[in-house]
Amino acid sequence: MKRILIVGISLLSISMVKAQSPFKVDFALGGAIPSGSGSKGGVLFAVEPKYAVMPKLDLGLRIEGAVTARGFTSTDGGSGQADLKAVSSYLATGDYYFTNEYFRPFVGAGAGLFRLAAASFDNGDGTSDELVSSSTKFGGMVRAGFEMGHFRLGVEYNLIGNTTATVVGDPTDPSSNFAVKAKNSYLGLKVGFFIGGGRK
Repeated sequence: MKRILIVGISLLSISMVKAQSPFKVDFALGGAIPSGSGSKGGVLFAVEPKYAVMPKLDLGLRIEGAVTARGFTSTDGGSGQADLKAVSSYLATGDYYFTNEYFRPFVGAGAGLFRLAAASFDNGDGTSDELVSSSTKFGGMVRAGFEMGHFRLGVEYNLIGNTTATVVGDPTDPSSNFAVKAKNSYLGLKVGFFIGGGRK
Protein backbone atom coordinates (compact mmCIF):
# COMPACT_ATOMS: atom_id res chain seq x y z
CA MET A 1 0.00 0.00 0.00
CA LYS A 2 2.85 2.33 0.89
CA ARG A 3 4.58 1.67 -2.45
CA ILE A 4 1.37 2.38 -4.35
CA LEU A 5 1.01 5.66 -2.46
CA ILE A 6 4.62 6.66 -3.20
CA VAL A 7 4.23 5.81 -6.89
CA GLY A 8 0.97 7.77 -7.00
CA ILE A 9 2.53 10.84 -5.37
CA SER A 10 5.55 10.63 -7.70
CA LEU A 11 3.36 10.47 -10.80
CA LEU A 12 1.27 13.38 -9.52
CA SER A 13 4.43 15.44 -8.88
CA ILE A 14 5.78 14.73 -12.37
CA SER A 15 2.48 15.74 -13.95
CA MET A 16 2.44 18.96 -11.91
CA VAL A 17 5.98 19.84 -13.03
CA LYS A 18 5.04 19.16 -16.65
CA ALA A 19 1.90 21.26 -16.23
CA GLN A 20 4.01 24.24 -15.22
CA SER A 21 6.74 23.77 -17.81
CA PRO A 22 7.30 26.68 -20.20
CA PHE A 23 8.79 24.29 -22.80
CA LYS A 24 6.87 22.46 -25.51
CA VAL A 25 7.54 20.85 -28.87
CA ASP A 26 5.18 21.04 -31.87
CA PHE A 27 4.93 18.24 -34.46
CA ALA A 28 3.02 18.86 -37.68
CA LEU A 29 2.16 17.29 -41.03
CA GLY A 30 0.41 18.96 -43.91
CA GLY A 31 0.24 20.09 -47.48
CA ALA A 32 2.57 22.52 -49.25
CA ILE A 33 1.15 24.62 -52.09
CA PRO A 34 3.85 26.48 -54.07
CA SER A 35 3.37 29.73 -55.95
CA GLY A 36 3.88 30.25 -59.66
CA SER A 37 2.67 28.86 -62.95
CA GLY A 38 3.43 25.19 -63.55
CA SER A 39 4.09 24.38 -59.89
CA LYS A 40 2.72 21.31 -58.14
CA GLY A 41 1.83 20.89 -54.48
CA GLY A 42 3.31 18.35 -52.12
CA VAL A 43 3.70 17.50 -48.46
CA LEU A 44 5.54 18.94 -45.48
CA PHE A 45 6.69 17.92 -42.02
CA ALA A 46 7.78 20.24 -39.22
CA VAL A 47 9.19 20.10 -35.69
CA GLU A 48 9.25 23.24 -33.56
CA PRO A 49 10.61 23.43 -30.00
CA LYS A 50 9.29 26.48 -28.14
CA TYR A 51 9.66 28.42 -24.91
CA ALA A 52 6.87 30.50 -23.36
CA VAL A 53 8.54 33.79 -22.43
CA MET A 54 5.09 35.10 -21.40
CA PRO A 55 1.73 33.34 -20.89
CA LYS A 56 0.59 34.53 -24.33
CA LEU A 57 3.93 34.61 -26.19
CA ASP A 58 6.00 31.64 -27.38
CA LEU A 59 9.40 31.87 -29.06
CA GLY A 60 10.73 28.90 -30.99
CA LEU A 61 12.77 27.36 -33.78
CA ARG A 62 10.87 25.84 -36.72
CA ILE A 63 12.64 23.04 -38.60
CA GLU A 64 10.64 22.09 -41.70
CA GLY A 65 10.92 20.08 -44.88
CA ALA A 66 8.48 20.67 -47.76
CA VAL A 67 8.49 18.60 -50.96
CA THR A 68 7.05 20.43 -54.00
CA ALA A 69 7.61 20.89 -57.73
CA ARG A 70 8.58 24.47 -58.53
CA GLY A 71 7.12 26.07 -61.63
CA PHE A 72 9.52 27.93 -63.95
CA THR A 73 8.50 30.70 -66.33
CA SER A 74 10.74 31.74 -69.21
CA THR A 75 11.25 35.24 -70.57
CA ASP A 76 9.19 34.36 -73.67
CA GLY A 77 6.18 33.44 -71.53
CA GLY A 78 6.61 29.67 -71.67
CA SER A 79 6.51 27.59 -68.54
CA GLY A 80 7.93 24.31 -67.30
CA GLN A 81 8.09 22.25 -64.15
CA ALA A 82 11.05 21.13 -62.07
CA ASP A 83 11.31 17.75 -60.38
CA LEU A 84 9.76 17.20 -56.96
CA LYS A 85 12.39 18.39 -54.51
CA ALA A 86 12.59 19.33 -50.85
CA VAL A 87 12.80 22.82 -49.42
CA SER A 88 14.24 22.75 -45.91
CA SER A 89 14.01 25.70 -43.54
CA TYR A 90 15.26 26.85 -40.16
CA LEU A 91 13.30 29.81 -38.79
CA ALA A 92 13.23 31.68 -35.51
CA THR A 93 9.53 32.06 -34.70
CA GLY A 94 7.14 33.86 -32.39
CA ASP A 95 3.47 33.12 -31.68
CA TYR A 96 1.03 35.41 -29.88
CA TYR A 97 -2.06 33.79 -28.31
CA PHE A 98 -5.24 35.79 -27.84
CA THR A 99 -6.36 33.78 -24.81
CA ASN A 100 -5.08 31.31 -22.23
CA GLU A 101 -8.26 29.24 -22.29
CA TYR A 102 -8.71 25.71 -23.68
CA PHE A 103 -9.28 27.17 -27.18
CA ARG A 104 -6.33 29.41 -28.09
CA PRO A 105 -6.32 31.26 -31.44
CA PHE A 106 -2.92 32.66 -32.41
CA VAL A 107 -0.98 34.66 -34.97
CA GLY A 108 2.72 34.32 -35.58
CA ALA A 109 5.72 35.16 -37.71
CA GLY A 110 9.24 33.95 -38.32
CA ALA A 111 12.45 34.60 -40.21
CA GLY A 112 15.44 32.52 -41.17
CA LEU A 113 17.04 30.38 -43.88
CA PHE A 114 15.45 28.31 -46.64
CA ARG A 115 17.55 25.69 -48.43
CA LEU A 116 16.35 25.02 -51.98
CA ALA A 117 17.49 21.73 -53.51
CA ALA A 118 18.97 21.49 -56.99
CA ALA A 119 16.38 20.63 -59.66
CA SER A 120 16.19 19.45 -63.24
CA PHE A 121 14.20 21.76 -65.46
CA ASP A 122 12.14 20.55 -68.42
CA ASN A 123 12.02 23.38 -70.95
CA GLY A 124 8.73 22.11 -72.33
CA ASP A 125 9.75 20.37 -75.56
CA GLY A 126 10.65 17.10 -73.85
CA THR A 127 14.17 17.10 -75.25
CA SER A 128 16.38 18.69 -72.63
CA ASP A 129 16.71 19.06 -68.89
CA GLU A 130 18.90 21.72 -67.36
CA LEU A 131 20.20 21.69 -63.82
CA VAL A 132 19.16 24.52 -61.50
CA SER A 133 21.72 24.59 -58.71
CA SER A 134 20.84 24.46 -55.03
CA SER A 135 20.75 27.71 -53.10
CA THR A 136 20.13 29.15 -49.66
CA LYS A 137 17.88 32.17 -49.27
CA PHE A 138 16.82 34.33 -46.35
CA GLY A 139 13.05 34.50 -46.00
CA GLY A 140 10.12 34.93 -43.68
CA MET A 141 6.85 33.37 -42.63
CA VAL A 142 3.47 34.58 -41.34
CA ARG A 143 0.81 32.31 -39.87
CA ALA A 144 -2.47 32.00 -37.99
CA GLY A 145 -4.43 29.17 -36.43
CA PHE A 146 -5.56 27.77 -33.12
CA GLU A 147 -4.69 25.25 -30.43
CA MET A 148 -7.32 23.19 -28.63
CA GLY A 149 -6.00 20.99 -25.88
CA HIS A 150 -2.77 19.64 -27.35
CA PHE A 151 -4.13 19.71 -30.90
CA ARG A 152 -2.88 22.43 -33.28
CA LEU A 153 -4.16 23.62 -36.66
CA GLY A 154 -2.50 26.36 -38.68
CA VAL A 155 -2.02 28.07 -42.02
CA GLU A 156 1.40 29.49 -42.91
CA TYR A 157 2.70 31.51 -45.83
CA ASN A 158 6.44 31.18 -46.44
CA LEU A 159 7.99 34.15 -48.24
CA ILE A 160 11.11 33.19 -50.22
CA GLY A 161 12.89 35.15 -52.93
CA ASN A 162 12.58 34.01 -56.56
CA THR A 163 15.16 31.82 -58.29
CA THR A 164 16.51 32.80 -61.71
CA ALA A 165 18.60 30.59 -63.99
CA THR A 166 19.81 30.43 -67.59
CA VAL A 167 18.82 27.45 -69.71
CA VAL A 168 21.32 26.62 -72.44
CA GLY A 169 19.70 25.72 -75.75
CA ASP A 170 22.26 25.05 -78.48
CA PRO A 171 25.79 25.14 -76.93
CA THR A 172 27.15 26.52 -80.22
CA ASP A 173 24.57 29.30 -80.39
CA PRO A 174 24.52 31.61 -77.35
CA SER A 175 21.43 33.35 -78.74
CA SER A 176 19.44 30.16 -78.04
CA ASN A 177 19.94 30.54 -74.29
CA PHE A 178 17.04 31.86 -72.28
CA ALA A 179 16.35 32.86 -68.69
CA VAL A 180 13.82 31.18 -66.42
CA LYS A 181 12.37 32.30 -63.10
CA ALA A 182 10.71 30.33 -60.30
CA LYS A 183 8.57 31.60 -57.45
CA ASN A 184 9.76 29.78 -54.35
CA SER A 185 7.16 30.99 -51.83
CA TYR A 186 4.64 28.42 -50.67
CA LEU A 187 1.55 28.04 -48.50
CA GLY A 188 1.56 25.44 -45.73
CA LEU A 189 -1.62 23.87 -44.33
CA LYS A 190 -0.75 22.07 -41.09
CA VAL A 191 -2.34 19.78 -38.54
CA GLY A 192 -0.45 18.49 -35.53
CA PHE A 193 0.00 18.29 -31.80
CA PHE A 194 2.43 19.37 -29.13
CA ILE A 195 3.93 17.81 -26.03
CA GLY A 196 4.82 19.71 -22.88
CA GLY A 197 3.80 23.31 -22.37
CA GLY A 198 1.44 22.66 -19.52
CA ARG A 199 -2.32 22.21 -19.53
CA LYS A 200 -4.02 23.99 -22.42
